[in-house]
Formats: sequence, C-alpha cells, structure tokens
Amino acid sequence: MLKLTVDTPTGPMTLCEKDGAIVRAEWESGGVDDTPLLREAATQLLAYFDDPVQGFDLPLKVEASAFQQRVCDAMLAIPLGETRTYGELSKDLGVPAQAIGQGCGGNPIPVIIPCHRVLGANGLGGFSGLGGVETKVWLLKHERAGGLLI
Repeated sequence: MLKLTVDTPTGPMTLCEKDGAIVRAEWESGGVDDTPLLREAATQLLAYFDDPVQGFDLPLKVEASAFQQRVCDAMLAIPLGETRTYGELSKDLGVPAQAIGQGCGGNPIPVIIPCHRVLGANGLGGFSGLGGVETKVWLLKHERAGGLLI
C-alpha cells in the first residue's frame, strides 16, 4: 500500500492508495510515497481544510464488509453542512442504530467519508478519530453544520 502524510489542522493524516483508489485515511505520520493519486488526494484534503465547500472527488474503495460499505455510502450521501442521526441512518439501512455507530467507528476513510456528520439522537455521539469528539466538533464547525450543537 502506498502512503502519503499531510499536515492538517486536526493532526497529521496519512492517505493510503491501493489499486488506483484511496482505501484509508488515518491520523498518523509516516507516509512518503509520491503518486499522482496521493498528490491529488493531499491537494483535495488541504483544499477542504481551507474551505470545506471544495469537497472531494477521488476514487474511493472501502475494503470492508458489505454492511460497512453500505454505511460508508450512506455517510457519503450526507450533504456538506448537514447532519443525520444514527437512528435516521438505521431506518434507511434497516439495521439497529448501534450497528450504525459501529459502522461509523469502522469508517476507514474519515473526513473524506464524513462519519463526523452522524450524530446521536440527543448529542454528538462518538468519534473514533484522533482527538475524539473534539475533532468531530471541529469538523462540524468547519463545515458550518447547523447551529444545533455549535
């Protein structure tokens, strides 16, 4: 797997490429590979942190179970500046809300696949990325995601 690390406001993030797609994004350092896709992914990630309206247009591959792929697809469908609850996604996918929480926590490509846009019914819910819920709040504020929490 090829890896490139980008310094972001939420900490160093390593983007991982395999077979022409981004397969992981992890809050860690150590990636030094240089490929056109990794450079483009880094450019788009930095553009997102400058202005989240930029969004992402990258080939993604969620290397996980069919269920995890469905949860990631549902998270990708949440528009910038909006949020959904675990319960709403559970109804959409026909599974318990707890399973949605596990699916969000298992997201292999955070930020690009916006698991931070999924909230609990009565609060933020969790966040498995570096910095935990504080990073989730930072990302939601950055995206100007409704004033319900922020």
